[in-house]
Order: sequence, then C-alpha cells, then structure tokens
Amino acid sequence: MNRDGKKVLSVLVFTIVLFFLLASSSTWAQDARASVSGTVTDPTGKAVTGAKVTVKNVASGETSEAQTDAVGHYSIANLAAGNYEVTAVGEGIGTNSTKVTLSAGEQTVNLPLAAGSAPYPEAPNAPSSSQAAPASKTEPSLEDLGFSKAQQQGNPQQQALLDKRTHMLKIHQRMGLITTIPMIASVVTSLNSGGRSEGTASRDLHVALGALTGDLYGITAYYAIRAPKVPGTETRGGIKLHKALAWVHGTGMVLTPILGAMAFSQKNNGEKVHGIAQAHGPVAIVTAGAFGAALLSVSVKF
Repeated sequence: MNRDGKKVLSVLVFTIVLFFLLASSSTWAQDARASVSGTVTDPTGKAVTGAKVTVKNVASGETSEAQTDAVGHYSIANLAAGNYEVTAVGEGIGTNSTKVTLSAGEQTVNLPLAAGSAPYPEAPNAPSSSQAAPASKTEPSLEDLGFSKAQQQGNPQQQALLDKRTHMLKIHQRMGLITTIPMIASVVTSLNSGGRSEGTASRDLHVALGALTGDLYGITAYYAIRAPKVPGTETRGGIKLHKALAWVHGTGMVLTPILGAMAFSQKNNGEKVHGIAQAHGPVAIVTAGAFGAALLSVSVKF
C-alpha cells in the first residue's frame, strides 16, 4: 500500500472509530442515569413556587434536593436507577410523598400538596399532559426558546405542541453533533485530495465524506425547520445567535458541494482548478466554522 493509501485508510479508520465512540458515549450518557421532574401544586391545583422537593434513594439513603420554579416545576437529574421516595413540602401549604422506581431516562412525578395531611399515597409513575417541559442545565431553557411563563402553563393542546417541539429540537441537537464527525473528516481529507490523477482514493474519500456530511446536515436541518412554531414567541440568548449562524452555514452547505463538483470535474480533466471553483475550499472552511460556532452558541451560556 502506497503512502497516500495509508493516509486515506488512517483517516477512514479514525472517522469510523470516532463515530462509534460518540454514538456509544451519547447512548451511555442517556441510558445509564435517571432523572425525575414534575409539578408541585396546592390543594386548589395552583402551582406552588419555592416548594422543597427531596428525592431519597431507598437503598443507599442518598438524597438530592431541588426547589420549584415560578411555574411550580422541579427537575432532579443524575440519579442512579432504583427505588426512590419523592417528597414535596410547601411551607404553610402542605406536604406530599410518593415512592417510585426510576429507570434510565426521564420520568415524571407530579406532587399535589394536601394541607395537614399524611404523605400522599403511592402514585403511578406516568407522564402528565398538563406538565410543563422540564428544564435542563445543559440545554437551552424554555424562555430561551421563546416561551413565556404563561405559555409554559398552557392547555393540553399547547402542551402537546411544546412536547413535540422540544422532542424535535433535541433530535436536531444530537444530529448536529453527529454531523461534525464527517464534516471534520472531509476537511482533513481535502488536504490530500488535490492530485491530478482521476479517481484517486483520497479524492474519492473526500467526496464520499462530503456527501455523508450533506445528508446528515439535511436531516439535522429538517428537525429544526419542521419543529412546530408557536406564534408570538421570541428567541433569546444563544438561540438567537444559533439561528443567525444557520443562514451562514446553511448557505455554505448549498454552495460547497456545487463548487466541489466543479473543482472535482476540473481536476479529473487534468486542469488546474480555476474560476469560482477556487472558492470551494474557503467556502467549506467558513461553513464548518459557522457550524461549529452554532453548536457552541447553544452549549455555552453567555
């Protein structure tokens, strides 16, 4: 195997290994830990702000605590799967306690307080349609996505819309991370794809990785575009920058393969890349940079 072939094989192996490492680490992170969230309400059904929620592991005795926010919502993550006792205390209102079995993933436990009562009897661990979407420390808040407090307490139809939007945007985020793998690999292989011989392995690998990047990018964009919109909402913070950068890398993802096809044809004909095809490399780099900045804008709070 010649030197070019070894380089191509090395890049290909690196790409495949990196893909499976990211996929497996993402799956492990999602499956290995449990989380619980829900809403605390008073005897009239009104959300309780500032209620103390304690989650106790029955086997180990370890506890985790949280306070409800302005809409009565709480969320506790990073829990080991097992049996737990979830207790809510609203000062001057009442208490409630229930035992649940948490498995991998997120589960919902709503806690209606009863004034002066004994702990609330065990309740089934089923999601509630009136439940506001959980907050996350690593993902944009609902306010960042443009939902007001009133909208977070909306009716079942609005809640279903919110659930669908949240689900699709989570898939959009994960697909965006996966898309970075072939994108980086295609940039790396472009360094060795400038030879004159038609159909060289490095050039073909670069084209294949570029095509894979385009396909994954299309899927990523689909989930963002098709996520249902709520009229009157306003995006804030990093989400606003994220959407602005989409115009840059979106345009680049359209131009890059067109310019690349022109450059590929010129190279295969034994010509030096000329005309607008020369912009293929710079456009690809700007596109990758804008895509990376878009990922950072929703990963880092500022």
